[in-house]
Amino acid sequence: MAEAYIRARDLSKVYKSGESDLVVFSDVSLDVHKGEMLALVGESGAGKSTLLHLLGGLDRPSNGTIYYGGTEISGLADSEQADFRNREIGFVWQIHYLLPEFTAEENVMMPLLIRGAPHAQAAAESLARLDEVGLRARSSHRAGELSGGEQQRVVLARALVGRPSVLLADEPTGNLDFRTGEMIFELLEGLHRTHQLTSVLVTHNLSFAKRCDRVLNLEKGGLVPGPQNGSQPGGSREYL
Repeated sequence: MAEAYIRARDLSKVYKSGESDLVVFSDVSLDVHKGEMLALVGESGAGKSTLLHLLGGLDRPSNGTIYYGGTEISGLADSEQADFRNREIGFVWQIHYLLPEFTAEENVMMPLLIRGAPHAQAAAESLARLDEVGLRARSSHRAGELSGGEQQRVVLARALVGRPSVLLADEPTGNLDFRTGEMIFELLEGLHRTHQLTSVLVTHNLSFAKRCDRVLNLEKGGLVPGPQNGSQPGGSREYL
């Protein structure tokens, strides 16, 4: 039976909209099993990115709790959450957010430098991850000198340079053409396996989603099972 590493319980997210409340979702519970590759799908505006932000500690739920193993990240102070994110979670976004004045190598180094790692160690780890995504030869090029697919490969290297246990990706192929998107997703699948990650991906691409271990659909403020092609790991039936 697979172990649940990420456990979200009774999550709600409510935004103030004038004098009324905008409820994005309410009482959502979710288990993500250790080593699992989970896809979140749903219509635009359903709250998928909001849920991913909550799981990543980038925002706080209006109600509910989020555990990584025995750590309740929703209860950590801001500085503690930031340190946890830096060490435990790698992020991949649809927009690459690379720093244009820095090279690919320097962009990938950033999470380690923020952590306080020595420059030489950060540089070595950066080049190793760029080599892993096939971009070591482009390490000295600035972001604007790279193609869209190359930029997204730099983002993957940056997400993994700190050796996280969890990868969270929001539409990682959304800005790419079909062939480049296919290449990035294949690379992401391989990195998930080789780095023994627990991964959660938000995507509108159902063909990519069905290559994951499990698919959940966020609709009408709740999670329901989505189309499945992969094998669903064993675990609690109480929580999706």
